[in-house]
Amino acid sequence: MFNVIRPSTIPASLAAKSSYSAKDVVASLDQAFHSKCYICETKDPLILNIEHFRSHQGCESRMYDWNNLFYSCGRCNNFKRHHYDNILDCTDPTLNVLMLVRHIPPNTPFSNIIIEATNDEPSTLQTAHLLNRIFNEADTGNKSITSVQLRKRVYRRYAKVIQHINTFINDDELPSARQLAIEHLKALMDVKQEYSAFLRWPIIESPELFEILNTSINLYEAQPST
Repeated sequence: MFNVIRPSTIPASLAAKSSYSAKDVVASLDQAFHSKCYICETKDPLILNIEHFRSHQGCESRMYDWNNLFYSCGRCNNFKRHHYDNILDCTDPTLNVLMLVRHIPPNTPFSNIIIEATNDEPSTLQTAHLLNRIFNEADTGNKSITSVQLRKRVYRRYAKVIQHINTFINDDELPSARQLAIEHLKALMDVKQEYSAFLRWPIIESPELFEILNTSINLYEAQPST
């Protein structure tokens, strides 16, 4: 999960309560969430849902509440629905959602991903429970295939981090190659990266690399003034 700065300007169609999924609403959320599902961090999802963080259940005030609308892929929205109304709010500036939920990439594309809450707060525990289901649940034919596909995508991104770490720690590499590896890792630490939490946690847990790269682990990407 990643932190998000929500634009302060409410899209016109939302303010008019004409639609919570109009083009201006979607465009604003797409920019704020870096085109990523806020739950699984898949970028440019083919099935996009404008999700109600707190399920509206027909309540108009929740239905058109700008602060209640999130950018989600259809798969994650189907998991969450109204069953998880107490997960971490990645738009809450008081929360560092990256550090609240530990994301451990899979050892292979076919092994389970480890998601761990780092405290005992109900919202953190519920978030970890939801993420574990999204990445690992395989109790139906559909889920068994889509969870593997999702883990494959995470693994491919994580493999880039491992590739550059291996270059950096190899004393046989030229200094220029090792420095280039660090530059690649700096880019991969950016919040806009797909599956950014999975890319960042291996660095967070590597003291030498964290000392070099910690300033590149930006919690937010500044949004233009509105």
